Formats: sequence, structure tokens, C-alpha cells
Amino acid sequence: MNEKTFKTLEFNKIIDMLSGFASTEKGISYCRKLTPSSTKKQVEKRLRETGDGVSRILKAGTPDFSGTCDVSPYLKRLSIGSTLNAGELLNVASLLKTAGRIKAFGKAGIAEEDSDSLSQYFRDLFPVSALREEIERCILSEDEIADDASPGLKSVRREMSLTNEKIKSEMNRMLNSARDYLQDSVVTTRNGRYVIPVRAEHKGNVPGMVHDQSSTGATLFIEPMAVVNLNNKLRELEIEEKKEIEKILSKLSVETDEHSEELEKDYYNLSELDFVFAKAAFALSMNANPPVVRDDGIINLRRARHPLLDKERAVPIDVRLGDDFTSLIVTGPNTGGKTVSLKTLGLLNLMGQAGLFIPAGDRSEISVFHKLYADIGDEQSIEMSLSTFSSHMTNIVRILQGVEDTEKSNREHPESKRYSLVLFDELCSGTDPAEGAALATAILKRLKELNVRTMATTHYSELKVYALSTPGVCNAACEFSLETLSPTYRLLIGVPGKSNAFAISKKLGLSDRILDLAEKNMTEETRDFETLISDLEEKRVQMESDRDILKRDREETETLKREISEERKKQKETRQNLLSDANAEAARIIKEAKDRADQLIKDLNKISANNPDISKLEEKRQEINKELNSAIEKTGIPKAEKPKKSNTKAKDLHIGDRVKILSMDMNGTVHAIPDKKGDLTVQVGIMKSKVNISDVIRIADGDDISFDGKKVATRPKKTGGHKPIGGKPTYSKASSISPEIMLLGMTVDEALITLDKYLDDAYMSHLQSVRVVHGKGTGALRSAVHEHLRKMKNVSEYRLGEFGEGDAGVTIVTFK
Repeated sequence: MNEKTFKTLEFNKIIDMLSGFASTEKGISYCRKLTPSSTKKQVEKRLRETGDGVSRILKAGTPDFSGTCDVSPYLKRLSIGSTLNAGELLNVASLLKTAGRIKAFGKAGIAEEDSDSLSQYFRDLFPVSALREEIERCILSEDEIADDASPGLKSVRREMSLTNEKIKSEMNRMLNSARDYLQDSVVTTRNGRYVIPVRAEHKGNVPGMVHDQSSTGATLFIEPMAVVNLNNKLRELEIEEKKEIEKILSKLSVETDEHSEELEKDYYNLSELDFVFAKAAFALSMNANPPVVRDDGIINLRRARHPLLDKERAVPIDVRLGDDFTSLIVTGPNTGGKTVSLKTLGLLNLMGQAGLFIPAGDRSEISVFHKLYADIGDEQSIEMSLSTFSSHMTNIVRILQGVEDTEKSNREHPESKRYSLVLFDELCSGTDPAEGAALATAILKRLKELNVRTMATTHYSELKVYALSTPGVCNAACEFSLETLSPTYRLLIGVPGKSNAFAISKKLGLSDRILDLAEKNMTEETRDFETLISDLEEKRVQMESDRDILKRDREETETLKREISEERKKQKETRQNLLSDANAEAARIIKEAKDRADQLIKDLNKISANNPDISKLEEKRQEINKELNSAIEKTGIPKAEKPKKSNTKAKDLHIGDRVKILSMDMNGTVHAIPDKKGDLTVQVGIMKSKVNISDVIRIADGDDISFDGKKVATRPKKTGGHKPIGGKPTYSKASSISPEIMLLGMTVDEALITLDKYLDDAYMSHLQSVRVVHGKGTGALRSAVHEHLRKMKNVSEYRLGEFGEGDAGVTIVTFK
């Protein structure tokens, strides 16, 4: 890397923008000196710090580093026994105050166990509150020391105040008594002593010491003898005050020197943090993202914007280099965006290597290059008598020498392979087209042999053919709209571009006759090639149109799926609320029924013990039936129709037969056969009930009980009860589990709890895969989700969503 490359790619302008976000002198210096790193480990460390800075700003706001003063010169003077003045000590207090404020900021929104790459900087801040408070207590401003700074100073100033009062009193008396001799009735000072203005002709009438006279000599400034001693005493007190102040400053300086190590660390760590948060604030201002760092020479920028262009108007581009091909040849009309695309690739890679976020889509990839060369712009030099072509060729020779040296180093040290990136704008232009195209092709071939990553813009058709016929070399074009006669600034990889000179000229009014002559001057081979490019362009446009339609359909489907999922979620919540209310009501009813049953059993036991007459039990039964009917009326449930009378005959009943009492809806055993009226006694549990034969039907074990043409029950068999198949009931949740869960807006803890329960339900429902929507944001929630998924035993694999699935805002989970 060199200054020429930085200037060519305008990296210095990025540094100027970054410096504007720093507050401290040292932080600004760090920004000014920032250069790209050529080691992957260092680049990742810088980006991690920038990312942690962004996360902290989003959680707690931007920290305030104002008040960070460079105390290094003070500490050097203190080490040799010097004393700091009041202003310097106030700067020390300001630094400590800032350290305390930033240390508190470092704890905001971050748990002690959730440390990041910046935590150590915050831990190494020492506010030294006792020293700061002592300095602020003693020093009110650079020119004022507090009276309470020391007992001695307080005593001296109290004596000075009393002396001043005496002087003023005496001077006022003199003004009144010598009014006729004075030029003005005022008290002033000369050389720090109180005097009065006396007319020169009345000098003898006012005894005292002359300290000054007016420019005309008409007025003498005399210190009356009555206040000479008082002024002398005041001067002595001022000297004493100065000594006391020196003692105070000396004491504070000694205390400051005792904490020089903490102060030095404070200044260093505050400057480092200011630098990091400047990078973070810069990233947020550009809506930038952290790039993925590689060291294999592969670049893949998605929706990349040039950071110096208006982010609202700049057209994002997708550009890649180093995977399928090592050389990218960009063609197209002038002002179509070729140079901007070239600079975007180079500048964003420089920014990433410097630890800065880049204005590109999530998961964009940069590579760590040991050398980055750029030959862009007009290199004409009048001083060196070089033409544009000569200047460019001089630069190209220097670039080729550099990459040759890198390749030589790679051969000598294969364990630490280094890659170079070379950017050419209008390679070998400014000379004879045939010779220029031949030179350009030879240079590109040599760079490909050296495994150099190369991106070049050109108008030479020969280079388009070279790219089409050479493996590892790819064409690209900057799209141009013939309808509007303007570029769209989109970069299309895999398609050679057209200069569109004929179409533009025709649109601008050039006659058809001249255009026809121009076309005839083109070789048949050239015309065929241009026709092929036009056909490719038409097919590309049609494919993009089809892709856009598919994308819209997919988005509509995704929207519909989300709406259905949300509706299901609402229905589930409503159902759960209804079930919860119903369960609560059922619990209340069961409790009331239990209480009533307990009371009934007690009553029945009393009746059975005291009065064997079954009529009492029948009365109690009727009473319970009334209460039951009353409760049913309150619920709004329709009353059951009264059963019709049975046609059971007396001869069909025998003692011990099983019967059903229709009015009571209870089963019992015949205890006594019917009498002449048809009344019989039926044993029901512990009770004996007297009922009429018209109210009973005979039942046999295992038979269906029918009455009035309807099945009313099934008689239980004596062999045992029924069991569900498999011994327990089975339920299916698959119909109620959504294949997608939304975690947006949740904290990490809330999201992981919700996700864990959801994945268990989905797995038990035999879903093969689900979508976890966590959003993009800072990536913190996504990282937490991935870490959680990695530990789950029933998860087979997970991946980020592809295009149309939600991109990096969605994770697809597949179960085992």
C-alpha cells in the first residue's frame, strides 16, 4: 500500500470523514494515521472492535469524550519534581471526570459476564475520585483558589478582608475631609496601593506618598499617610496568600504524581475508545455492515455503494472477483459507471482492511491483499514531459515490477502466500487502438499468469474477445438505457458491454447517411460481434424481467404465509384464553359440586341412621334436582326433554335385576318387585328408592340401552372397563404448529426461551424444517440463535436464508 494508491482511490477522503467523528486530540490522530492492515488476524480484530462499538451505541447511545485532556506533558514535569498550575490541575480533574463517565457508560446495558473486545479498555479506566474531588474543591477556576482550600489560606484571606475594610473606611474619611483638594472624589490604585487624586497645587495639604501623576501633571496620585501602614500590611498578606496558594498547588501536584500511572492509562484508553467509537459512528452514518474477511484473494461485494456518493441516490452494485475468475474486464459507454465500479471495489476493500465497516450488503466478502495498485485517471505530467499514455505506462511498469516481487516472495515462502489486487482504468488507452489493445491483452495475460486479482475497464473489443475465450477471465458491462440515453450504473457480470456510439449519435441527431457510412466502415466480424452482444443483452433483459416477476410472486407468497401464521397465532391465543377461562369456570363448578356432594353425603348418612324411611331420601333427591335445574337455567343450556314413560311389565322384573331409573338417570338393582300400583323398590348405591314401574327399564350386562327408539347408554360388562388403544390417548400438534417463528423485537434471553419451546413442539410435530425470523440488525440476535442451534441435539443442520427466503434475516433449521 502507498500514498499514491490511497489518493487515487480517495481513501484520504474517507479518513477525513472518519476524523470528524473523533473528539480527543489523540483519537483524531489515530484516525489520521489509520492505514489498511495486511494480516487477516489484525483486520478481524479491528472489525470486531468496530462492531462492538456499534452494538454499544445502539444499546446505550454515543459516549461523550469531551474533557479528555492530554496530561502526558504534565506527568513528565511531575516526574522531575515540578508543580502544576491551577489550569493544569483542572485539566487533570477533567480527564478523571471523563474517565468516570466513560467507565459508567461501559457498564450500561452490558452484563459483567457478557464481555466484548472493548471491555478491557473500560476496565482499565481509573476515575480516582478522591483526587478529582480534592482538585475541584480547592480550585474554582484557573484564576481562583477556594478560600477553604487550606486553613492557612482561609485565615490570610479573612485578615485581608478586614484590612481592606479598614483601608476603604480610612480612604472614605479622607475623601470627605479633603474634598476641596481632590481632582475627583474617587479611590483608585497605583502599583497595587490605594491612592486618591489630588490637585497638584494642594499637594502640601494632603500628607502622603506620591505614586504617580497625570499626563498633564495637574493631578498627583497620593497614598495618604493614614493608610500607608494598612497598605503595607495588605501587601504582606498578598505575599502570604501567594505562598499559601503555592503550598496548595504543590500538595495537589504531589497527589497527582502518585496517580501518574492511572492517569497515563486513562488518557491512552480514552483515546483508544474515542477512536473505536468514531469508527462505529462513521459506520452507522453510512448504514454500513461488517464484511467477511478472507485471505484467499476472493472478493464478493453485494449491493455495494461508493461511500463518497449520496447514499440515497447511489445505485448499488454486485461485484465479485477471485472465485470463478481472477480477471474482470468491464466495458460500456463513457459516464456509464465503469470507473465508479472500479473505485468502489478498491476503496471498500481498503476500508475493510483498515477495520472500517463498508457500505455494502450483509455477508459481503473482502480479501486481505498485501499490495493494492491502481492506475486510474489522467496521469499526464507536464513537469516530466510525459504524455497521458507515457504516464500510464510508467505507472503500469511500476505495478508489474511490484507484483513480480510479490510472486517471487511467494515462491520463496509458500507457507505465507500473499495476494495483490490491480485496478486499471482504460488500460493502454491514449495510443493507436490496435497497439493499445495488443499491449493491454499481453499485460492482462501476464497478470493472470502471476495469479493477480485484476479488474480493468476498457473500450477495446479485442479485450472482450479475450475475456470470452480465456478461462479465468470474465466480461462485465455497465448497463446503459438507450430509451433515456443515460446509464443505469448497474454492473452486469458475465455480459460484455457495448459502447453504443451509433445509438447515442443517432439519438443526438447525427444523420442516417453518416451512420450508414460508419457501419459500412466496420468489418463484418466486428458487426457480427456487436450483434451477438445485442442479442445477449436482449435475452438478459428478458431473464431479469422474469426473475423480477418470480421475486414479486415469492414475496407475495411470503407475505401471505406471514399473515396466515399471524392469524393462526391469534386463533391459538384466543383458543388458549377461552380454554383457560373454561378451565377456571370448570374448576369452580367442580369445587361447588364437591362441596355439595360432601354435604349431601353427610345428610344422607344422618337420614339413614335416624330414619330408615326412604321418603326422606326421596325428598332430598327432589331438592337436589331443583338446585340442578336452577343452575342449568343460569348457564343458558336448554333443558333436557322429560323422558317418556317406559312400557316395562311387572312380570319382566325380578329381584336382583339391573334397571335404569329414567327420571334420575341412574342405574340400580331391583330390591322388591312391583306392587299392585306398580311401585317397586330399587337399590341405588347405599340408597333404596321407591319408584314406579313406568320410570324404569330393565338392562342386561353388555347390551345397548334403548328407549323411545334412541340409544341412551351401554351396559358395562362384568369383565372390566374399556381402555384407550395403546394405553393412553394420542394427540397431533402438527396442525397447530406454524413452520415459522418470529423473534423480531425480542431480547436475546426472551428469544432463546421462545425458540427453545417452539423447536421442541415443531420436532414433536414431525416437521422436517422450520424458518426462524430474527432480522439482520447488528447480528447479535442471529449469533445467539446460531449458538443455541449448534447445541441442540435434535437439529440436523441450519443455514442462513438464500435470496427470496429472507436473506440474512432468516435461519432455516432442519431436524434430524
